[in-house]
Amino acid sequence: MSTHSSVTGSLVIHSARIIDCGEVVENGWVRIENGTVADRGTGSGWLPADTVVDAAQTAGAGAILTPGFIDIHGHGGAGAAFDDGVDAIRTGRELHRAHGTTRAVISLVTASLDSLARNVAVIADLTETDPDILGSHLEGPFLDPGHHGAHELSLLRHPVAADVAFLLEAGRGTIRQVTIAPELPGGLDAIRQIVAAGCAAAVGHTDADAQTAVSAFEAGASILTHAFNAMPGIHHRAPGPVLAAAADHRVVLEAIADNVHLDPHVIKLVFDSAPGRVALITDAMAAAGSADGHYDLGTVSVTVDNGVARADDTGSIAGSTLTQDVALQRAVAAGADLPEAVRALTETPARAIGRNATLGSLRPGMLGDAVLLDSKLHVARVWSGPRLLP
Repeated sequence: MSTHSSVTGSLVIHSARIIDCGEVVENGWVRIENGTVADRGTGSGWLPADTVVDAAQTAGAGAILTPGFIDIHGHGGAGAAFDDGVDAIRTGRELHRAHGTTRAVISLVTASLDSLARNVAVIADLTETDPDILGSHLEGPFLDPGHHGAHELSLLRHPVAADVAFLLEAGRGTIRQVTIAPELPGGLDAIRQIVAAGCAAAVGHTDADAQTAVSAFEAGASILTHAFNAMPGIHHRAPGPVLAAAADHRVVLEAIADNVHLDPHVIKLVFDSAPGRVALITDAMAAAGSADGHYDLGTVSVTVDNGVARADDTGSIAGSTLTQDVALQRAVAAGADLPEAVRALTETPARAIGRNATLGSLRPGMLGDAVLLDSKLHVARVWSGPRLLP
């Protein structure tokens, strides 16, 4: 079992292969003081500290040190769904933290406007008490009925300006992204409204063609929600939203590297098509880190069999049972370059939600979130720094 600790006093982690911002530093060390990266270097040039960790001794030869993982799209874990309130969020976060995810955006599935408003308000409160929670993600209700996936069809709605404003105001500035189908009536105006509120607009659960996706990105959308899933695929005469996103250097493409949502060849394709712009997400539901069986994803009944979650009524994939360490392992096994796969768990998701000034790197001045991995990319230790200030 991996161990997690908050960084107090001074900590030095040395004799590690540091992978950060697309670069590899051999025999590196990092110094963290009171939860913030203070210095880094190579060899034996580090000064004494309150706690000293020999990475090679702790995680074996070839030990790897990375920034803490950031999941900008996940719904639960350890049997708990993030829609079910504070205790459930903390339970799920504990599971994912042990797998390297030091910070996370809490994703909510489609529900009534009042229910979503209550939940984003609860998450807003949690951002003030729980340092690892970055805010919320509304994956609905402004989705295409034809690509609703595991979202309750009857609760989907068009993005009326007053409804969008109601949800954004309930979040008190802590909603980090909103997934929207841009082709819906009012969709492009809603994207502008979401972005004007300081939130990322994400194209997803959509029937958009390439031109509509381009219009969404021109309106300010900057994320593609779980690329390829719940949207038109790539056809040689209809390139669809994935290629539109890959061609736009402002857009980050989320990818679920679980070999269920995406075939390994497609995982590699996403990395090749959008270098430096892939965010490896879990889209995890309650069954992550838990047993097969019956679960609820919002109002949708889900059965998990052999680790694959599907909605009982439609058979649609209903989130994943993925953790971010496994996403890293599978991305690399699919052929992604290791530094780029690490970037997709750290720097890129931080940038996608506007938190890259203090998260996603082990450069001096950044928050001291770090993950120690063995040479097989299994988590050995996890550290996290203090609260991220607004």
